[in-house]
Amino acid sequence: MSTQIAPASIDHARRIEELGKIILAYSEVTERLQMAHEQLNHTVRKLQIELSEKNLQLERKNRLAALGEMAAGMAHEIRNPLGGIQLYASMLDKDMADRPASQQLVRKISGGVKRLEGLVSQTLQFTREIAANAVEMDIREILDQSVDFASASLQAREVACEITGPGAMTVLADPILIGQAILNLILNASEAISGGGTIKIELRKPPAESNAKQFHLVIHDSGPGIPPHVLDRIFNPFFTTKDHGTGLGLAIVHRIVEAHDGSIVVTNPPGGGARFEIRI
Repeated sequence: MSTQIAPASIDHARRIEELGKIILAYSEVTERLQMAHEQLNHTVRKLQIELSEKNLQLERKNRLAALGEMAAGMAHEIRNPLGGIQLYASMLDKDMADRPASQQLVRKISGGVKRLEGLVSQTLQFTREIAANAVEMDIREILDQSVDFASASLQAREVACEITGPGAMTVLADPILIGQAILNLILNASEAISGGGTIKIELRKPPAESNAKQFHLVIHDSGPGIPPHVLDRIFNPFFTTKDHGTGLGLAIVHRIVEAHDGSIVVTNPPGGGARFEIRI
């Protein structure tokens, strides 16, 4: 005796099978949508961070432009009377030839005027337009030269300088400006270290997630680091935490990096010291 399956039962089983396929397909679509949603959220967060950084850079650039314009005006106004003071001081110096004690005071005035003239010159240098004359250059060669130029300061402070990275790396940049920026950062780092220490310099290709196209240059010193409350002002002109100096060194470095369409980031790493990273 043969058993026959009712057509209704076959139809019901077929519908259940089709429903299972629909549910499975729906689950796959939902999973893909979820993955796409997560990727979109990640991209949005990344873009928000980049936008925030760009807004900060634009705000700093506008602030520096306003400060530079004001500084240029003041520098020109100060330079003219300084020239007159220096002229009269030199004339007075000759008149005091028979009075050494008074002549020494006059020479102190002349010394003070020369220091002010130096500050005015640095201010005018900062306010000038910095245009990068980009050529093919070996960034490692410029780095080695900068360390050599800073050797006297490094030796005087008993600071060791360690360089890691490729022996040669061709980039498109202005060798004079890049050399000036690197030298300023090395000297700044050496001054931050008291009683001996180490400056570690790392040159490398930019990682995949970086906006840089050519290289990353990291200068990390073993000093006390930068007080957190001044980190956002460290590149402002005339701002300094030292007892001496004009406060223009890091501001000029910032302008040089910007002239190469790059960025510079400063942090206090967990291990201590200050870490400057140039990204170009």
